[in-house]
Amino acid sequence: MTTIKDLLAAHPAAAPAIGAPGRPWLDFAGLGELLETTAASLASAGIGRGDRVAIVLPNGPEMAAAFIAVAASATTAPLNPAYREEEFDFYLADLGAEALIVAAGDEGPAVAVAKRHGAKILRLGHDEAGPAGKFTLELEGGVGERASPGFAEPDDVTLVLHTSGTTSRPKIVPLLQRNLVASARHIGATLQLAPADRCLNIMPLFHIHGLIAAVLSSLAAGASVSCTPGFNALRFFAWLEEVKPTWYTAVPTMHQAILARAERNKAIIEATRLRLIRSSSASLPPQVMQALEATFGAPVIESYGMTEATHQMTSNPLPPAPRYAGSVGIAAGPDVEIADNEGHFLAAGETGEVVISGPNVTPGYEANEAANAANFFTAQGRRWFRTGDQGIMDEGGYLKITGRLKEIINRGGEKVSPLEVDEVLMDHPAVAQCVTFAMPHAKLGEEVAAAVVLEEGQAADERSIRDFAAGRLADFKVPRKVVILDEIPKGATGKLQRIGLAEKLGLA
Repeated sequence: MTTIKDLLAAHPAAAPAIGAPGRPWLDFAGLGELLETTAASLASAGIGRGDRVAIVLPNGPEMAAAFIAVAASATTAPLNPAYREEEFDFYLADLGAEALIVAAGDEGPAVAVAKRHGAKILRLGHDEAGPAGKFTLELEGGVGERASPGFAEPDDVTLVLHTSGTTSRPKIVPLLQRNLVASARHIGATLQLAPADRCLNIMPLFHIHGLIAAVLSSLAAGASVSCTPGFNALRFFAWLEEVKPTWYTAVPTMHQAILARAERNKAIIEATRLRLIRSSSASLPPQVMQALEATFGAPVIESYGMTEATHQMTSNPLPPAPRYAGSVGIAAGPDVEIADNEGHFLAAGETGEVVISGPNVTPGYEANEAANAANFFTAQGRRWFRTGDQGIMDEGGYLKITGRLKEIINRGGEKVSPLEVDEVLMDHPAVAQCVTFAMPHAKLGEEVAAAVVLEEGQAADERSIRDFAAGRLADFKVPRKVVILDEIPKGATGKLQRIGLAEKLGLA
């Protein structure tokens, strides 16, 4: 079974698949029917295998179901609903999206941009009283040229996501059917998922973490997933009480917010008894891991993933195998090695770049020969991917990430490209020069900051520059600190330096 359709067909028809707090469950039979009706709806709109469908929907069961159903027959491109018009303009054009799925009645910036680019608009409708995730699709503007209906094959591109790098243009990561299936199975095996398991999804469903670790891994195992409207620490324990999940997965900042309200919800915690708690997408502080285990009486499983690996690369194992705070665990799907700059593998205890090879790894960046040459290499007759992360592996195969080679800002699991922010700030009429960099933050790990030099004779303050950025960028990308300088520190070659800038400016 190397396609999503095959994975889902293997489970009992009446078993629950997708749910949501306060909604009836959609079973595997209903989900299977949804795959069929969605393939037919897409075909009638002229969308078939290999065609790209952007999805801009709020978090919840319909978003989860739309991802699964569209991915079974076409190529999905989930986008953050919080993007501004200019961001949608870039992503929809760069992806070459043939269609956009939005909620019925949505007239937001994504719709205007899609129409401008000539993409078809598909309106998603659902009944709040009906099974969670069940939906219909209607092509805006009538009937399109009909495509041949059919389901995706193992080597079809199924999911395309952008990953921000230190280059000026975000890279497109195409992931195949077989990549998604492999990763879902890897996560299921790591967590020993079974039909009796139920995941409470609080992760955004435009990220690889929520899409694969929470939704697809659950369904692949014949388990169920209840999809919330998004993370809300005030509602988390009510959801826990109602849904009665056996596990949830989140980023460290979410875990910290949950812990802050745990004391007043002891009765719910005791009655729920989670089997495990998973953490990924950012480094989990050991103190948070210990507090979670003490509070919930469940093992905390920290995993290490990235988009190019269809999420999971390593993970701490379940008991009785050991798990270590500060370690992202052992290889959990692909093979994992530590390599030097020449692609030679290093011995245990030596520091180098984390590299991976396996069935869940993208075949390569789209239309980017330079990035592929820099990030892939061949060793021992296999193709390996350079993660850009520095790490060290012990004799037992446990990996510790010691630093990032890339300059990406990791704001609580949200990845921000400094150059993308630079480009927006440089459009401000008073800004002559700028550099965006990571500033340490107690809870998020890193926060977005920027240093700017003003044009001679121009005036601007921190607030006006931040407001300018807020009108052009999603909230998580907006610098929380803007330092106005006469001159930005430069390296020996005259290049503006991001690394170490927070410390130089007294912000670390």
